[in-house]
Amino acid sequence: MTLIELEELFKAQAKLDAYIANSHQVSYETTRSKRIMALIVEIGELANTTRCFKYWSNKGMDKKEIVLDEYADGLHFFLSLGVDIKTSKMNYHLTKHLDDLTSQFHLIYHNIDVFYKKQDEKSYIRAFQSFLNLLPLLGYRWKSLKDAYFKKLEVNYQRQQNNY
Repeated sequence: MTLIELEELFKAQAKLDAYIANSHQVSYETTRSKRIMALIVEIGELANTTRCFKYWSNKGMDKKEIVLDEYADGLHFFLSLGVDIKTSKMNYHLTKHLDDLTSQFHLIYHNIDVFYKKQDEKSYIRAFQSFLNLLPLLGYRWKSLKDAYFKKLEVNYQRQQNNY
């Protein structure tokens, strides 16, 4: 069972969030709903790269780098929301996932919706866990996602510095 240690990522995300908050004069409280919406959009973009629901098409999944980049975008928003609600859970194990990507994406959306309604740690953990459980279905390892996260972190800083 793969252990996913997130303390380093939560700290990195908190720094990026503070930079953005200072630059744009916003706070976690004023942006939580927007960050949840951004997360939903990013999950959709990730699903689109997998093409798992496109029964009408024979074209396969996008290149690994593209899929991981979209996954990293979702990870940024999950981490940001975790910092926001002050989650104490820093480590996860990949656990049971559904048998196919489409079903797993439905579960993620459902769990995000529950988190949106409750905005508590328990529903956050459940949503985040379902997101992390995409990794084995995609055939990727945690290290690949962690590397993609830090690569995207640098891009996000550059975007902020260039008035993105």
